[in-house]
Amino acid sequence: MSNEKSDIFKSTVLGHPSGLFVLFFTEMWERFSYYGMRALLVLFLVSAMGLGGWDWSPENALALYGTYTAMVYLTPILGGYIADRFMGYRRAVILGALIMTIGHGAMAIESNPIFLYIGIALLIIGNGFFKPNMTSIISLMYKDTPEKKDGAYTIFYMGVNAGAFLGIMLCGYLGETLGWSYGFGLAGIFMFFGMLQFYFAQKIFGDIGLKPEKTEDNTPKLEFEGDRLNPFTMLDKVMIFISATIGLVWIINDPLSKIGGTNILLFGETDISNYFILTGVVVFLTLLVSRIMRYPIVTKHRMIAIVLFAIFTVIFWASFEQAGGSMTLFAKDYTTRILTGSGATFFNIADIIITVVPIAIISWVLFKLFKQTFNKYPLSNIFLGFSFVLIWIIVIWKIDRNLKSSAYVVAYNQVERTSIGEDGKEVKTLAFVTNSTELTADDVLIPGEVTIREPKKFKEASSILLVDVDKGGDLRYLDKSKTAKVGKDLQIKGSIVREKGKEVEIPASWFGILNSLFIIMFAPLFSKWWESKYNPSGASKYGIGLILLGIGFAALAFGAMGIQKGGEAVQVSMIWLVVAYLFHTLGELCLSPVALSYISKLVPGRMIALMFGIWYVAVAIGNKTAGKMGGMIEKIQEEHSLTFFFMIFTLVPVGLGLLAIALNPLFKKLMHGVR
Repeated sequence: MSNEKSDIFKSTVLGHPSGLFVLFFTEMWERFSYYGMRALLVLFLVSAMGLGGWDWSPENALALYGTYTAMVYLTPILGGYIADRFMGYRRAVILGALIMTIGHGAMAIESNPIFLYIGIALLIIGNGFFKPNMTSIISLMYKDTPEKKDGAYTIFYMGVNAGAFLGIMLCGYLGETLGWSYGFGLAGIFMFFGMLQFYFAQKIFGDIGLKPEKTEDNTPKLEFEGDRLNPFTMLDKVMIFISATIGLVWIINDPLSKIGGTNILLFGETDISNYFILTGVVVFLTLLVSRIMRYPIVTKHRMIAIVLFAIFTVIFWASFEQAGGSMTLFAKDYTTRILTGSGATFFNIADIIITVVPIAIISWVLFKLFKQTFNKYPLSNIFLGFSFVLIWIIVIWKIDRNLKSSAYVVAYNQVERTSIGEDGKEVKTLAFVTNSTELTADDVLIPGEVTIREPKKFKEASSILLVDVDKGGDLRYLDKSKTAKVGKDLQIKGSIVREKGKEVEIPASWFGILNSLFIIMFAPLFSKWWESKYNPSGASKYGIGLILLGIGFAALAFGAMGIQKGGEAVQVSMIWLVVAYLFHTLGELCLSPVALSYISKLVPGRMIALMFGIWYVAVAIGNKTAGKMGGMIEKIQEEHSLTFFFMIFTLVPVGLGLLAIALNPLFKKLMHGVR
């Protein structure tokens, strides 16, 4: 171990180098910005509120969103390759963070479509430089202490989820209550602070990640006897070009065909999109297999182990990511989410605890880092400390606003009109009575009521304005400061009927923060487990993770037993979702951060960032599969039941988990001594 690397371990926090926590907070702010923006993007695109919303259809919004998330998983391959060969990891991280900061700034200019597209493009490019190279720096930091790698990646993963937790909660809250630009802008502010914190503390890493590791004759460093370079042949490069081009064209064509009406994969009357992407997958797999077969026996075996781990990873994420699909639908349609009286009070208290305690824990870690690094890296610590001051200010404002909110019943009218259709039959239409509606004697008014929750005091019978935020009947209060941005045809007339008092409707998306919350709570325990004598093997960790995932779905299957086919009126306790998220998180802690650790151990250092990039492709495939499988929920429910649907996600992960444990001897042989 060089003196520079030895110095890294002289300053420690919670038993790990202080440099790990510099990376922890840098990654936390990047995840804050990513998940904060992601929480708002689709809501912003489909919003009919004005307020910068574009009033897109969900199909178009999700097409753009899907392309963005897919590209986010693809660009790390190129960013990792550039860092491995030319830039070094630290420069790549700083460049990526700067590009993403500019991207968030562009998105904050919400009213101009050009800036939104520029912002998304910059976020994709910046993420490609940032994402794979943060984990690569950790890999090099622990190169000579591999027994601590699993624990280090678990702590790092806690930072990832702390950022996701805060981003979803705060950016989403500001975006929906104050305006979209506030949410997008907040994401950019903390990305900027993360970049400055990393830049001014980067000397803490010594020479790690400063430039690609080379030998004296400027060739990539070989790490063990029998290792050798595997140069890309002309055929390899052709296959890379073909698969990358096919992937990019297919990804870009999706929103282009839906939003722009131009399908570049339409030949005559035939849409060849599916055949096109299948060809790209076949070419990519051919490239991967051919390259693996040309490596020395040890490297080849270890890379085969990575491929097998990747298969389990695809299945894990295909099930785990139901959180964004079928589990959210379950929360929305079948879970009791409206609380009144003491229930509302209890939830408000619980929400405050859930909000404050994790931030307090992270602030305590921040204090521990300050004690070790403030004297040497004052600017880094000042920027980091100031960012946490802002976090606490926003959190206190959010809590105060929620405690002052009351529920009000608001009356409104819809007008029913009859016209004659092209087929000569009567057609009845229903529309809200707005400030632009001109009523006639033949119009039929249909009264309705809705509950709003605002931190304001309204008098009975006072007139207010509402707005349908998604053109699906989701009526919200339209603040006077925002009416100028909303056309009169969208300003729905309402009247206060009465005050209901305290009432809380838990958003269906709120349950998503439970995953990050549980990771913050349990990551340190798992980190200690991985460093103890009871540390399981890699295959066993994968198996345990898949089994725990299946148990979470078993809870949902049991909770849904009372819901019959079509069971519209049945509402079940939210405890089933809480239990499901708990076991899913425990499974994730066994698999996801550990996966990053094993990649760093199994491949030569000169290939680490590139292999991290390829790993994200496996995660992307899992996410795409999750959407396909989750989309079958209505069909399976109609033919069988919701319990049957969730049992599929119980039996498949549990079965594969048991298989992974059974294959433990094979994995040990393939890994050649790596633990």
